[in-house]
Amino acid sequence: MPVETPPDGAAQHPDDAKPPTGTVAAAEVRIRRAPRYPIFLILGGGLGAIVTFVLTALFPVDPAVGFGALFGYFALYGVPAGVLVGAIVAIVLDRVSSRRARSVVVEHTAVDPLPAPDEPAADEPHPDRAP
Repeated sequence: MPVETPPDGAAQHPDDAKPPTGTVAAAEVRIRRAPRYPIFLILGGGLGAIVTFVLTALFPVDPAVGFGALFGYFALYGVPAGVLVGAIVAIVLDRVSSRRARSVVVEHTAVDPLPAPDEPAADEPHPDRAP
């Protein structure tokens, strides 16, 4: 079944309402790939724990202390050191990505919504308010 269009080419809207109006604004923005800092901090802490585990396992352990306690003690130094290294790597990558940023022009369109079927249009007086 063919759809009839009005003679002026405008699309029909329900209840013969006015089409939504909008404004278009152009702006220049910078696009870049920024690192996600929490990922670098977590990976750095995990890497610090692994390095601490390997270094603790390479040396003989005092039987009075035990491997677990010794690893836990050295992990107090290794994990924060790994987090620090991860943060430094993220900062360096952030600086590099800011140098490679590109400027592009974007269009931002703001569309005013259609009034709800039970609400009066903006140009009609509200039935509950006196003029």
